[in-house]
Amino acid sequence: MNLRPLLLPLLSLAIAGSAFAAGPAPQATSPTQPLGGKVADKAVPGQPRVITWEELVPKDWDPGKELKGIDLSKLDDSDPRANELLMKLQEVSNNAPTNPALNGVEVKIPGFIVPLEENKGEVTEFLLVPYFGACIHTPPPPANQILHVRPKQGAKFRAMDTVWVSGKLQTVRNDSMMGVSGYQIAADSVTKYSGSPKP
Repeated sequence: MNLRPLLLPLLSLAIAGSAFAAGPAPQATSPTQPLGGKVADKAVPGQPRVITWEELVPKDWDPGKELKGIDLSKLDDSDPRANELLMKLQEVSNNAPTNPALNGVEVKIPGFIVPLEENKGEVTEFLLVPYFGACIHTPPPPANQILHVRPKQGAKFRAMDTVWVSGKLQTVRNDSMMGVSGYQIAADSVTKYSGSPKP
Protein backbone atom coordinates (compact mmCIF):
# COMPACT_ATOMS: atom_id res chain seq x y z
CA MET A 1 0.00 0.00 0.00
CA ASN A 2 1.34 3.43 -0.89
CA LEU A 3 1.05 5.55 2.24
CA ARG A 4 2.79 8.64 0.87
CA PRO A 5 -0.40 10.20 -0.67
CA LEU A 6 -2.18 9.83 2.69
CA LEU A 7 0.70 10.62 5.00
CA LEU A 8 1.57 13.99 3.48
CA PRO A 9 -1.97 15.48 3.69
CA LEU A 10 -2.34 14.25 7.26
CA LEU A 11 1.00 15.78 8.18
CA SER A 12 -0.01 19.07 6.61
CA LEU A 13 -3.29 18.95 8.57
CA ALA A 14 -1.35 18.45 11.77
CA ILE A 15 0.80 21.46 10.95
CA ALA A 16 -2.25 23.52 9.98
CA GLY A 17 -3.98 22.51 13.21
CA SER A 18 -0.95 23.69 15.14
CA ALA A 19 -1.15 27.03 13.35
CA PHE A 20 -4.84 27.40 14.29
CA ALA A 21 -4.08 26.58 17.91
CA ALA A 22 -1.28 29.15 17.93
CA GLY A 23 -3.59 31.86 16.56
CA PRO A 24 -2.73 32.72 12.96
CA ALA A 25 -2.60 36.27 11.69
CA PRO A 26 -6.01 37.40 10.39
CA GLN A 27 -6.48 37.17 6.63
CA ALA A 28 -9.13 38.49 4.28
CA THR A 29 -11.98 36.13 3.45
CA SER A 30 -12.46 35.15 -0.19
CA PRO A 31 -14.80 32.90 -2.19
CA THR A 32 -12.00 30.39 -2.78
CA GLN A 33 -10.87 30.43 0.86
CA PRO A 34 -13.75 31.36 3.17
CA LEU A 35 -11.63 30.38 6.15
CA GLY A 36 -10.26 33.90 6.08
CA GLY A 37 -9.56 35.88 9.20
CA LYS A 38 -11.66 37.79 11.63
CA VAL A 39 -14.91 38.43 9.80
CA ALA A 40 -16.61 40.39 12.57
CA ASP A 41 -15.34 41.59 15.92
CA LYS A 42 -18.60 42.31 17.71
CA ALA A 43 -21.90 40.53 18.03
CA VAL A 44 -25.01 42.19 16.62
CA PRO A 45 -27.99 41.81 18.99
CA GLY A 46 -30.58 39.42 17.57
CA GLN A 47 -28.18 38.11 14.90
CA PRO A 48 -26.04 34.96 14.89
CA ARG A 49 -22.42 35.48 15.88
CA VAL A 50 -20.15 35.40 12.81
CA ILE A 51 -17.27 33.04 13.60
CA THR A 52 -14.11 31.88 11.87
CA TRP A 53 -12.83 28.32 11.57
CA GLU A 54 -9.98 29.16 13.93
CA GLU A 55 -12.49 29.67 16.76
CA LEU A 56 -13.60 26.03 16.48
CA VAL A 57 -10.13 24.85 17.54
CA PRO A 58 -9.21 24.96 21.25
CA LYS A 59 -6.22 27.25 21.79
CA ASP A 60 -4.19 24.57 23.60
CA TRP A 61 -4.67 21.79 21.00
CA ASP A 62 -1.41 20.78 19.31
CA PRO A 63 -1.85 17.96 16.78
CA GLY A 64 1.77 18.39 15.72
CA LYS A 65 3.07 17.03 19.03
CA GLU A 66 2.82 13.53 17.55
CA LEU A 67 5.51 14.55 15.03
CA LYS A 68 8.05 15.93 17.49
CA GLY A 69 11.34 14.11 17.27
CA ILE A 70 10.44 12.23 14.06
CA ASP A 71 12.63 12.70 10.99
CA LEU A 72 10.04 12.27 8.22
CA SER A 73 12.73 12.25 5.53
CA LYS A 74 13.87 8.87 6.85
CA LEU A 75 10.44 7.23 6.49
CA ASP A 76 9.23 5.52 3.33
CA ASP A 77 6.07 3.60 2.56
CA SER A 78 7.58 0.22 3.46
CA ASP A 79 8.66 1.40 6.91
CA PRO A 80 6.24 0.06 9.58
CA ARG A 81 6.76 3.29 11.51
CA ALA A 82 5.16 5.23 8.61
CA ASN A 83 1.99 3.15 8.86
CA GLU A 84 1.99 3.51 12.65
CA LEU A 85 2.38 7.28 12.34
CA LEU A 86 -0.38 7.46 9.73
CA MET A 87 -2.79 5.58 12.00
CA LYS A 88 -1.83 7.76 14.97
CA LEU A 89 -2.39 10.98 13.00
CA GLN A 90 -5.75 9.70 11.72
CA GLU A 91 -6.80 8.98 15.30
CA VAL A 92 -5.66 12.45 16.42
CA SER A 93 -7.62 13.99 13.54
CA ASN A 94 -10.80 12.00 14.22
CA ASN A 95 -10.67 12.83 17.94
CA ALA A 96 -9.73 16.49 17.58
CA PRO A 97 -11.24 18.39 20.53
CA THR A 98 -13.97 20.97 20.07
CA ASN A 99 -14.33 24.40 21.66
CA PRO A 100 -16.90 24.00 24.47
CA ALA A 101 -17.42 27.78 24.65
CA LEU A 102 -19.27 27.58 21.30
CA ASN A 103 -21.73 24.87 22.37
CA GLY A 104 -25.28 26.21 22.04
CA VAL A 105 -24.21 29.49 20.40
CA GLU A 106 -26.13 30.85 17.39
CA VAL A 107 -23.44 31.23 14.74
CA LYS A 108 -22.86 32.10 11.11
CA ILE A 109 -19.87 30.59 9.30
CA PRO A 110 -18.74 30.27 5.67
CA GLY A 111 -17.49 27.03 4.13
CA PHE A 112 -17.71 24.43 1.40
CA ILE A 113 -20.49 21.83 1.07
CA VAL A 114 -19.83 18.08 1.09
CA PRO A 115 -23.27 16.50 0.45
CA LEU A 116 -24.34 13.50 2.54
CA GLU A 117 -28.05 13.26 1.63
CA GLU A 118 -30.04 14.69 -1.29
CA ASN A 119 -33.73 14.70 -2.13
CA LYS A 120 -35.22 15.97 -5.41
CA GLY A 121 -32.11 17.96 -6.31
CA GLU A 122 -31.77 19.56 -2.88
CA VAL A 123 -29.11 18.84 -0.26
CA THR A 124 -30.83 17.80 2.96
CA GLU A 125 -27.72 16.89 4.98
CA PHE A 126 -24.09 17.85 4.44
CA LEU A 127 -20.69 18.49 5.95
CA LEU A 128 -19.34 22.03 5.99
CA VAL A 129 -15.55 22.18 5.56
CA PRO A 130 -13.04 25.07 5.51
CA TYR A 131 -11.28 24.46 2.19
CA PHE A 132 -12.05 23.29 -1.34
CA GLY A 133 -11.71 19.55 -1.95
CA ALA A 134 -11.79 18.45 1.70
CA CYS A 135 -13.33 14.98 2.20
CA ILE A 136 -13.73 14.55 -1.58
CA HIS A 137 -10.36 15.14 -3.25
CA THR A 138 -8.23 15.13 -0.09
CA PRO A 139 -8.49 13.38 3.30
CA PRO A 140 -10.92 15.02 5.73
CA PRO A 141 -9.72 17.80 8.00
CA PRO A 142 -9.62 17.25 11.79
CA ALA A 143 -13.04 16.68 13.40
CA ASN A 144 -12.96 20.18 14.93
CA GLN A 145 -12.85 21.56 11.37
CA ILE A 146 -15.96 19.71 10.12
CA LEU A 147 -19.57 20.71 10.82
CA HIS A 148 -22.39 18.22 10.28
CA VAL A 149 -25.27 20.35 8.93
CA ARG A 150 -28.97 19.54 8.71
CA PRO A 151 -30.78 22.46 7.08
CA LYS A 152 -34.37 23.10 8.14
CA GLN A 153 -35.19 23.17 4.42
CA GLY A 154 -33.40 21.46 1.56
CA ALA A 155 -30.77 23.65 -0.09
CA LYS A 156 -30.17 23.82 -3.87
CA PHE A 157 -26.41 23.53 -3.79
CA ARG A 158 -23.85 21.09 -5.16
CA ALA A 159 -20.64 19.59 -3.82
CA MET A 160 -18.00 22.22 -3.02
CA ASP A 161 -20.37 25.17 -3.43
CA THR A 162 -19.38 27.97 -1.02
CA VAL A 163 -22.11 28.98 1.44
CA TRP A 164 -22.90 30.80 4.65
CA VAL A 165 -24.55 28.55 7.27
CA SER A 166 -26.49 30.01 10.22
CA GLY A 167 -27.91 28.17 13.22
CA LYS A 168 -27.25 26.81 16.70
CA LEU A 169 -23.86 25.13 16.96
CA GLN A 170 -23.53 22.03 19.12
CA THR A 171 -20.43 20.07 20.11
CA VAL A 172 -21.79 16.73 18.90
CA ARG A 173 -19.51 14.19 17.22
CA ASN A 174 -20.76 12.30 14.16
CA ASP A 175 -19.02 9.70 12.00
CA SER A 176 -20.13 9.79 8.36
CA MET A 177 -18.81 8.10 5.23
CA MET A 178 -17.02 11.37 4.35
CA GLY A 179 -15.39 12.11 7.70
CA VAL A 180 -15.78 12.58 11.45
CA SER A 181 -17.36 15.88 12.46
CA GLY A 182 -16.91 17.42 15.90
CA TYR A 183 -19.78 19.87 15.54
CA GLN A 184 -23.40 19.74 14.49
CA ILE A 185 -25.64 22.57 13.38
CA ALA A 186 -29.37 22.66 12.72
CA ALA A 187 -29.19 25.33 10.03
CA ASP A 188 -31.83 28.05 10.02
CA SER A 189 -30.38 29.20 6.70
CA VAL A 190 -27.91 28.12 4.04
CA THR A 191 -27.16 30.93 1.60
CA LYS A 192 -24.74 31.51 -1.25
CA TYR A 193 -21.40 32.86 -0.08
CA SER A 194 -20.97 36.51 -1.01
CA GLY A 195 -17.92 37.39 1.07
CA SER A 196 -20.04 39.49 3.40
CA PRO A 197 -21.80 38.13 6.49
CA LYS A 198 -25.01 40.10 5.93
CA PRO A 199 -28.04 38.90 7.96
